[in-house]
Amino acid sequence: MFAKLEGLEKKSLELEEALAQPDVFNDQEHYRKLAKAHADLREVVELFRRHRALLQEIADNKQLLHEEDPELKALAQEEIHKAEEELPRLEQALKVALLPTDPLDEKNTILEIRAGTGGEEAALFAADLFRMYSRYAEVKGWKVEILSESPSESGGYKEIICLISGERVYSRLKFEAGTHRVQRVPATEAQGRIHTSAATVAVMPEAEEVDVEIRPEDLRIDIYRASGAGGQHVNKTESAVRITHLPTNTVVTCQDERSQHKNKARAMKVLASRILAAERERQNSELSADRKAQVGSGDRSERIRTYNFPQGRCTDHRINLTLYSLDRIMEGELTPLLEALSTAAQTEALKAQAED
Repeated sequence: MFAKLEGLEKKSLELEEALAQPDVFNDQEHYRKLAKAHADLREVVELFRRHRALLQEIADNKQLLHEEDPELKALAQEEIHKAEEELPRLEQALKVALLPTDPLDEKNTILEIRAGTGGEEAALFAADLFRMYSRYAEVKGWKVEILSESPSESGGYKEIICLISGERVYSRLKFEAGTHRVQRVPATEAQGRIHTSAATVAVMPEAEEVDVEIRPEDLRIDIYRASGAGGQHVNKTESAVRITHLPTNTVVTCQDERSQHKNKARAMKVLASRILAAERERQNSELSADRKAQVGSGDRSERIRTYNFPQGRCTDHRINLTLYSLDRIMEGELTPLLEALSTAAQTEALKAQAED
């Protein structure tokens, strides 16, 4: 591990030298690549340097233990104790920093939320989940753009698809995919009985042209009249678009915009991301056929979390974590949940690495 860390430190110093050259700004693309490569190494190099300094600190203080001054010896012993306490935490952080990074972590995310079992109550819960993620995005300084929505009669969503853009969105939200279950008393329930309903969430990295190749001959594009809420243009103009990717039988529809071209562009964005997500899932299942190492497979049928309103608790079933702060979670306070999931994923990855 330490030989690898020394190599990374050397590479970081070489990048610093390259960035210090006076003509580096002449090629902006090259400069950006160098700057990003240097930034990617910063955390692990700083941790390595802190680890090395800590070992030196322990060695220096051990020398002081041979001194005759009892006060100096006591102080040295205290410093050794503090440094030796920090060392295991630092070594764990270094192991995590050396784990292979997910190349998709930097990407924006397409989030799909669909009402599952439970009728109107499920549609209302889907709307609550969308609001929860929107509030979290707001806190993170991310942008949320609705790509497609299908409202229900009571103000919920049968389905809503949005694009969330910002810094490392996919890395934060990728563990949210699966079935979310809610237990609460619906507003329409006269007897005060608790109902259980569900919504499914799909989290897909936004695909770019370089990520997915979609050939025009593999697409069937149908144009039809929009239906449902949407103003006077509904049922008068053929602006709704349905795109079918024939090799994978993936179907995407979009009818929110008045412009057929805008609907087509949005549908293509969702289609490319679904194809990328499906390919990634296929690769992951091949890599970990013998160990479902990840925290959740990303499969929508997997029940990942229960939101129990009468008890004010939220339970994530994958890591057996229960938090009694449901009101704050629904307001977008997702950090404790997401960090616990990220830590669990890192632990699994370290375990898998040790087995290999």
